[in-house]
Amino acid sequence: MGSLRFSAPTALLLCVLAAPAWARVADAQAAAAQEPSAPQTVSADQVKAAIDKLGDLDYATRTTASRTLRRTSPAAVVPALLQAVAEHPDGYVRYRALVLLTGFNDPRTRDVMRASLASPNDRLRTVAYGFFEHDPDPSMVAEFLSALGREQGEFVRPALVRAAAAIAADDGRLRQALLGEVTRGEDFFRSAVIEALGDYRVRDAFDAVTAVARLDGPLQDDAALALGKIGDKRALETFAALQRPAPRATQSSVAAAICLLGINCEAHRSFLVDTLKFADKNAGFQELLRAAAAGLGALGVADHREAADALFEIGIPSTDPTRAPVALALATVALRNTPLLMAILETRTDRDAAIALVAEGFDMLAEDLEKERFFAAVRRAYWDAEESSPRRMLMQTLIAKLDF
Repeated sequence: MGSLRFSAPTALLLCVLAAPAWARVADAQAAAAQEPSAPQTVSADQVKAAIDKLGDLDYATRTTASRTLRRTSPAAVVPALLQAVAEHPDGYVRYRALVLLTGFNDPRTRDVMRASLASPNDRLRTVAYGFFEHDPDPSMVAEFLSALGREQGEFVRPALVRAAAAIAADDGRLRQALLGEVTRGEDFFRSAVIEALGDYRVRDAFDAVTAVARLDGPLQDDAALALGKIGDKRALETFAALQRPAPRATQSSVAAAICLLGINCEAHRSFLVDTLKFADKNAGFQELLRAAAAGLGALGVADHREAADALFEIGIPSTDPTRAPVALALATVALRNTPLLMAILETRTDRDAAIALVAEGFDMLAEDLEKERFFAAVRRAYWDAEESSPRRMLMQTLIAKLDF
């Protein structure tokens, strides 16, 4: 599927700041019971105090601080977040303030993000590039081209590549620069490039990505999925050559890719479901578990509801090792195709169990900006829904289970 990735520093920080599951649930349920029906009025001193606690080592303290700021009226909180990003002495607080700022749709955010691209703080640059992936700005081509030549941050560069890919369709220089990145550098970076070229359907990348797909190695799965996303049916020749000799795990990526091309999709989706069920029932097939779950997740992101439904059906009653890759796949669907996930959750009779599975996937992801975008969408939907309506009840359950 090309998955959302952990950065080493962020993953380490999460280990230090982790909270017991029971504590998260208790705190979340208490918050949900008091969920306000509209943005709240909070004093300037309370806003400042909450910002100062964004980097607290205690999980409950920093989570409560974030929750307070998310629910405060924009007029009160946005100026304070802007100031924190610019001036706060704690670099992690500046990072968290920048992430939270994205949930308010304030026009000043764009200028702050542009300024953050020059920050020595890797986390700020990562958030800024992530922002411009979702809010593309064609005027930044020259800046992105320059950054591709110098940025080496382990978790900054993938965000830069995705921001560049988001506008590459309209600029030949940027496309050529990204194509050069397919064969340059560490596999971790190349994987991010291949995934981005697929996600943004950069058709000029077909030949470069095909060359990678034809080679055995760790990037073969990424390349196969990217070809499916690009949508050029010439890829069928490559897929046909891979289906028999390729490792069993790679066959899952190929099946998902062929489905993404719109060819015999039901049969290939069934292959993924059957593979996941087999690996669930038979010990020792973790690689197949991960590949089949990732393939179904890629289909879910591409709006194949049946694939996401299958992940829920298999994942809800499962235990590890099956549960973790399924939860991660569903969390990725939630972040990259939020409308589909909401539509599914609204109709499930086992909603609490389904949301709990997604929540486990969220716990595995360190992509704070993507999660904040999801949280903002849920919060707005909650406020917009009629009181006591099924949609408001769903949003409140999400807020409680996902702890925001």
